[in-house]
Formats: sequence, structure tokens, C-alpha cells
Amino acid sequence: MTVSAGAVTTPSVETTSISESTTVTVTVTNVVDGDTIDIEYQNGSTDTVRLLGVDTPETYGSVSPSEFEGVPDTQAARECLQAAGENASAYATDQLAGQTVSLQFDSQADRRGDYGRLLAYVQVDGSNFNYDLVERGHARVYDSTFSQSDSFYSAESAAQSAERNAWSCRTPNDDGSGDDGSSGGDASALTIDWVNAEASSLTDERVKITNTGSSSVDLDGFTLADEAGYSHTFAEFTLGAGDSVYVHTGSGTNDADDRYMGYGTEIWNDDGDTATVQTATGTTVAQLAY
Repeated sequence: MTVSAGAVTTPSVETTSISESTTVTVTVTNVVDGDTIDIEYQNGSTDTVRLLGVDTPETYGSVSPSEFEGVPDTQAARECLQAAGENASAYATDQLAGQTVSLQFDSQADRRGDYGRLLAYVQVDGSNFNYDLVERGHARVYDSTFSQSDSFYSAESAAQSAERNAWSCRTPNDDGSGDDGSSGGDASALTIDWVNAEASSLTDERVKITNTGSSSVDLDGFTLADEAGYSHTFAEFTLGAGDSVYVHTGSGTNDADDRYMGYGTEIWNDDGDTATVQTATGTTVAQLAY
């Protein structure tokens, strides 16, 4: 959880009389970290939203293992949580940045929290993104009063049992990560075959990743990134044994072997770059420099 430099201290729109069932359509202008976003209302005014009921590991400053039940207060666990926080931020950026979303308010929660930030659920294509973060293990349930807390705690319990993302830090390795970050298959079998940097279009600029192993690999939460930090986080995607996936720079419709990063400009340098695949806990499992 990080305070945005653009956090407001007074409301940009009237929210004190908005009911729980009311939604407000906004555009996400910036993802501060996994649980904080900057938004713009339809009238052009701006605000900062703290996602209600969730807390992702810190990406700026020190992390607090004591806040994540069962995570030991060791250097390895701290490094693991730091990586988990960065992955949560990358996932939020991939899912929310530049998107038009709906804010839903909770009658049992305050309208604004610390630093004047708006407290709300973020609805993306009809789904509660706050809940999604907890379900995937990117966030813990923030101990506070809100109407959906029971379902959030149930999702948190399932994520803990499966040691998803941040919860893998309960048993971190000496390198500061948890397990290989996959819930199935051998992530070390992933290879980056090539990067098509000198492409004629953004959809043609792409990276080929292959699973050379004998079993499927669950890539949920894995990231592909270049040296400059441009990245794509895989969501609900499993790569079968012997199969390949093509990650395109531009926009398109995801399918069984194509994923789209959604960038509006080229990101892979023609004169050389490095492509890196990391697990949900930040462990590098494949890399290609060209």
C-alpha cells in the first residue's frame, strides 16, 4: 500500500450520499501500486482510490511480514513479499491502466480513508477487481468493516492454502522467493525462442515462449518484461506441454496461443534488448538477450 503523490484531501465529486448500489464510471489514469489507483471522472476532475478491503505488499519502503499471516519475519520472506508486491502492481497495471471502470461504494465502509483517498470496489467488466486480487493471492484482506468481508476472507483462506503469490512467502527459499510460482508443471521448462523486434506493426512485434516440458505450466501471475520495465502479466492461462504462446506488443483478442500487451508503441529495441519471464513470486525462469 503506497500513498500516491496525487492523493487528494477533499472530494472531487460528491460521494457522501452515494448508496451502495450506485456506480460511478471513471478512467484509470495511473496505477500507483497493487491497491491504489488514480482516476479521472467523466467531468474531467481527478481523484485517488484506495481499493476497499484489500492490502498488497509494499513496493516502496519496507514490507511488513507480520501483516501477512504465517509469513516469517526473515530476510528471505521480506524479499519474497517485495517481489509479490511488485507482481501485484504489475498485475493491476496490466488489468486497469487506461481502462474505463466502475467504482462501487459500500454502505458499511467509510467513503474516504487515510490521506483523503476514496474507498471503493473497482468493477472491471462486471467483476470485482478487489476480490480478484485476494482470490489470486496478490492481496490480503485489510482488517476493516465492509459488507463483503466474509466472501473476501473465504477467498483469502483458499489462496493461503494454495500458497498463491504473496502466500508462497510463508515458505520462502533462500533466494527470497517462494516455490517456482506455478501451481502445476515445471516452470523451468519454459524457454523464450525469439523476439521479433523488427516488425511492421505492433501486433507483429511479438515474443515466442515455449513449454519444452512434459506437463502443462500454469502461468497465472507470471510476467514477461523487457529491460525498460514494459511488461505483460499472464492471467488465467495455462501453457500445455510442447505448446507455444505468442505475446504481441499491440492490442488484440487473447486466445489459446496469443496474448496481447496492449501497448501503443514499440517496446522491443531493434538494436538489442532482454526478454525475461518471471514467476508470480519474482523468480526468473526464462531469459533471452539479443
